[in-house]
Amino acid sequence: MTALLRERLRSHRLTAPARTPVAAARHMLAVQAQEFLGGRWALGIRSAGTPTLAAADAAFDRGELVRTHTMRGTLHIVPAEDVRWVLSVTGERQFRQAAARHRQLGIDGALIARVEKTFRERLADGGRTRAQLFDDLAGIGVDPSGQRGVHLIYALNVRGVLVQGPVVHRDDAVSREQLFVLAEDWIPETLPPADPLAELFVRYVDGHGPATVDDFAWWAGLPIMAAREAAERGRARVAEQAEGVFVGGARPRRAAGADDAGVLALPMFDEYYISYADRTPVASPESMALIGPGKNGMVRASLLAGGRIVGAWTHSAAVGRHRDDPVPELFGTEPGADPAAVAAAMRRYADFVSAH
Repeated sequence: MTALLRERLRSHRLTAPARTPVAAARHMLAVQAQEFLGGRWALGIRSAGTPTLAAADAAFDRGELVRTHTMRGTLHIVPAEDVRWVLSVTGERQFRQAAARHRQLGIDGALIARVEKTFRERLADGGRTRAQLFDDLAGIGVDPSGQRGVHLIYALNVRGVLVQGPVVHRDDAVSREQLFVLAEDWIPETLPPADPLAELFVRYVDGHGPATVDDFAWWAGLPIMAAREAAERGRARVAEQAEGVFVGGARPRRAAGADDAGVLALPMFDEYYISYADRTPVASPESMALIGPGKNGMVRASLLAGGRIVGAWTHSAAVGRHRDDPVPELFGTEPGADPAAVAAAMRRYADFVSAH
């Protein structure tokens, strides 16, 4: 096992877990979460003790965590206090990158302004589901079908108008959606960092190092020149482990008895795999082909052993099935994982989901 993998397991708090899911989120800054349950498990697996889905959901309900499009046009879970300054770096670029699709859908500045006015009126009395917002669009003569509704919401997300906040709870079932709320009503007023671009680089390295500027550019969705500028401006706050390879200036403390070679059940789209330009340190070409991204853009939930992907796993969050056992699948492309360790990793996830 390489030193790089040991250090990444530590940076990702997979061997140096945070005290709570909120603390894990603050360390990671942004956790990819278009699959909402997977995003919450990404925080759970980075937390000490026996974290539960209920604890993660409560953090959304309290307003400590939100979900929105913070980079690469993709939904991430982010600490509420960090949303505004992150979008000050990434929001305008995300908006421009969607311009061609917006033209296809007939979305322009005037329409976005009209929709924002309507949503502000509807949300004045509290949060609304996506289906309710789509009904609001239809009510003003805007057809939400064909991704038009999704992209109008996206435009208001990256403009910092909307975020997804409180969880829509379901009796004896895994909650799968959130209420949209006005960011100005839901997110606390906090002072932005003195240099948001540098801060984004430093926070990425803290939660993902060892990493390169190319890795950061991919994760943040920034042009390479902007990424290099961020690294230069943030250089004094990180450590350069080797030429062009950075780690956090203050490293999280490894847990007593942490096992670098242990088995972990990572969620779909986990940061440990997805957030690098070069994923070869953690997966063979054969494993990458099996994990994804596939043609549908999906990245499967993965089994990690010794810091490398050795398999995948599946679990249904459907009503009545969330208490079913998750099902592992070893690839055979890496040295075999201990069956007892695989079972323990599956059980930790099952306990997280079922104790809600």
